[in-house]
Amino acid sequence: MGSMNADPLSATFAALADPTRRAILARLALGESSVTELAAPFDITLPAVTKHLKVLQRAGLISQGRQAQWRPCRIEAQPLQQVSAYVEQYRQLWEQRLDRLEDYLRELQAQPAKGESK
Repeated sequence: MGSMNADPLSATFAALADPTRRAILARLALGESSVTELAAPFDITLPAVTKHLKVLQRAGLISQGRQAQWRPCRIEAQPLQQVSAYVEQYRQLWEQRLDRLEDYLRELQAQPAKGESK
């Protein structure tokens, strides 16, 4: 697991690969929540939810505080901002390619059809 620490983006993508963890993050986007509250909608054991939370925590996607007996979990934005920046590069690339395709299609449409008189 040491290599994941060297590459935070890989750790983030690995954590986001699981639908249960994504659902947990979606819940935490609404505000802090306890482990028990996070576990409620899932048909898995509390220890399984705790394992998911540990993966999210190691990736830096969540943090867990301590308020007396309550240990609220909260979402952390930084790793998601890094994912967004990474994906943005590719969005721009594909937009440029689609713009070039659109230009090419316009050129084709502007050309007279074969066999058409000028």
